[in-house]
Order: sequence, then structure tokens, then C-alpha cells
Amino acid sequence: MQSDNFTQGSIVRGMLRFSVPYLITCFLQTFYGMGDLFIVGQFNEAASITAVSVGSQLMHMLTVVIAGFAMGSTVLIGRSVGAGNRKGISAAVSTTFAVFAALAAVLTLVLLACTDPIIGVLQVPAEAVQEAAAYMRICFAGVIFITAYNVVSAVFRGLGDTRRPMYYVAAAGVINVGLDWLLVGPLGMGAGGAAAATVASQGISVLLGMIALKKYHSDAFPRSLRPDGEDAGYILGIGLPIALQEGLIQVSFLVITMIANSRGVEVAAAVGIVEKVISFLFLVPSAMLSTVSALCAQNAGAGRHDRSRQVLRIGCMICAGFGAVIFALCQPLAPWIVSLFVKNGNNVETVVRLGGQYLRTYSVDCMIAGIHFCFSGFFSAYGRSVYSFLHNIISIITFRIPGAWIAAVYFPATLYPMGLAAPMGSLLSVLICLFLYRRMKLKG
Repeated sequence: MQSDNFTQGSIVRGMLRFSVPYLITCFLQTFYGMGDLFIVGQFNEAASITAVSVGSQLMHMLTVVIAGFAMGSTVLIGRSVGAGNRKGISAAVSTTFAVFAALAAVLTLVLLACTDPIIGVLQVPAEAVQEAAAYMRICFAGVIFITAYNVVSAVFRGLGDTRRPMYYVAAAGVINVGLDWLLVGPLGMGAGGAAAATVASQGISVLLGMIALKKYHSDAFPRSLRPDGEDAGYILGIGLPIALQEGLIQVSFLVITMIANSRGVEVAAAVGIVEKVISFLFLVPSAMLSTVSALCAQNAGAGRHDRSRQVLRIGCMICAGFGAVIFALCQPLAPWIVSLFVKNGNNVETVVRLGGQYLRTYSVDCMIAGIHFCFSGFFSAYGRSVYSFLHNIISIITFRIPGAWIAAVYFPATLYPMGLAAPMGSLLSVLICLFLYRRMKLKG
């Protein structure tokens, strides 16, 4: 088995070797995910665009929840790698595939049965209902591939290998764009064609990933789907709080979007654009979260807790430094960044002005959020993912949502205060993380 071992050698070099390919993979996923919407917009009218927009947002939420769940597998495999336990690695991988195969089956049946109610809850415009239903049903039928993709990626990360997932995601991206053009353009399948292209490309990426796992990490290739009860409990114990956390975070974004929508179309457009920009910038802290989690899991398994603490410290420094650069750039460039996304209409200047206000204050979060991202990765590596769940939920219910609502009520003419809701929530998360971290150290 060729597993990257991060329990020795330079910590910084190891973190870069893990995080850079993972970050490139995240960028590739973001870009080819946007390809569906772009190509549909070239060949179809507003109804198809709305269907893809709504459907892709729902599938993004489902994907991040599954990926959060899979964090339990990454940690379990990483601890076995750090301990040099080959049998433990094999058992953990087999249990992972068994657990997520059952999860995928249940999700597929439930989602297909609930397609129409979901469309009703999302208040999809009548003109787009038919195409949105087609998009969702095709994606729901392909949940097995979406789940398998995240599981294979989680296994590779646990083994310390982020390079090969980058290769097969790049291949899947090219295939997805090509199928998008064929199915949406010449074949005229609309939103359904975009969904079929996404599912097919993810199925191909899973196949490529399994081939790579068999070739380069043969000992970790699943020999059966018989789960180990103790391993399954560990995976669920770590993954469930993270999955719940990711789901609730996505719900909080929807609530903040609703608050913005209530303030008029200019505010809604400005907030929507900035949220897209921030989600793109947050790929770096997200990559560092996975890096800290995987490396700390290996060092925890090897009993190298001193190295785990150094990984956490360096991860926080990288995120804070990156955030400081982004904050500094956003102060003069915020309106220009927003203007890239809005060109037509009578309210362009208003959207740009409001979006610039929102981005300037929201960008403070780039310096703070990455720190609690790193702590979340550290807590997960030590089996304390419930800590990550707690600080995020407390932040959401005390600052993020209430702060956005208060800003909407008391500062209706500007978005500067609304942009501070997220950084205030992140600051509270960091304080809670420091308290919990000190508590862990005192307990040894």
C-alpha cells in the first residue's frame, strides 16, 4: 500500500503536499459545477435556467452533507495509517463502503418519493416546475454516484493522497462540459440534459477513482461490504454531527437569503453575488480544514500529539494570513468585484454599491472563519466532531441569523451592518474553540 505518512518530516511541506491538490480539486468542482448553468443559458430560456439553478443548489446542499458524513471515514482511516495498522485500514474502508451504500439506497428512495413536495417547499416558479422536476429526479436517481464519489475521495484523503482525486475530478469535469454541450445543445434536453451530464460524469469519476484505489492502494480496496460494528459506530459518531452541522449551515444561508429577498431586488441581487464570491474564497479555509483533519488523525493514531498541535497552529496561521490579504484587497476592489457579475438593467449602480458595502464588511470573516475551520478539523481528528457542531450552531443562532435580521430592520439603507453578522458569529466560534481546546489539553 502506498499511503502518504505525515507523522514525520516537515509539517509545512506535508500540509502543502496534501492541501494544494485538494484545493485544485475544489476549484475544478466549482468551475465545472458552474458549467451546467452557463451552457443551459446558451441554449434555453429562463425556465430552464431557473430549474438548473434551484436544482443545483439543492444538490450542493446534499453533497456537502454527504461529504461531512464521510469525514468520519477520513479520520478513522487516517488514524489507522498513523498507527501502521493495515488490517484496520482494510476494515475501515470496507465498513465505509457498506455504511454509505445503505445510506445511498435510503436517500434515493426518499428523495425520489419526495420530489414534488420538495419543489413545493422551494416555491419553484410555475414555468420552471416541469424542468426542475426532471432535473431533480435524474440527480436523485444518481445519488449512488454522488455518494460513491464523496466516499472514494474521503478514503483517498484518509490515506493521505489528494493528488489522484484531483486527476479523476479533472477528467470528470471535461466529460461533464462535453456532455452538457451535447445533451443540452444539439439534443435539446434542457435541464434534464444538464442533470444527466452531471450524473454520468460523476459515475465516470467514481470508476476512475476505484481503478486508482485498486492500483495504488490495493490493500485499502474494499473486499466486501461487511461492516465492522465498532468502525461503523466510529464513522457515524464523527460524521453525523458534521453532516448535521453542514445541513444547518446551508439552511442558515437560505434564511439569510430570505431576509435579503425581503429588502428588495437590489439587495437580493447584491447579497446573492457576494455570497457566491465568499463561497469561492472559502475554498481555501475548507481545504485547510480537511488538511488539518487528515494530518492530525494520522499523528493522533501514531501518538504524535505534539505534531497535531503544530499542524493546528500552522493551519490557523495560513488561514489568517490568507484572510488578511483578501480583506485588504476587498476594501478598494469590492465594487469592481461585484460589477463583474451584473451588467444589464437600470439598477446596476445600486446593486454594485450595495454589494460593495456587503463585501467590504463580510470580508472580515475571511480572517476569522479559517481559524475555527482548522479547530473543527482538529476536533474531528480526535473524535470530538460534536465540538464543531456546537460552536457552529451557537454561532448561527446567536449572531449570524439574528444579526442579519437586526441589520435589515434597523439599517435598511445600507448593507455594511449586515456584512458584520458573519464575522461576529465566527469570532464567537473561535472563542468557543479556544475554550474547548484548552479543556481538551487539561484532560490530556
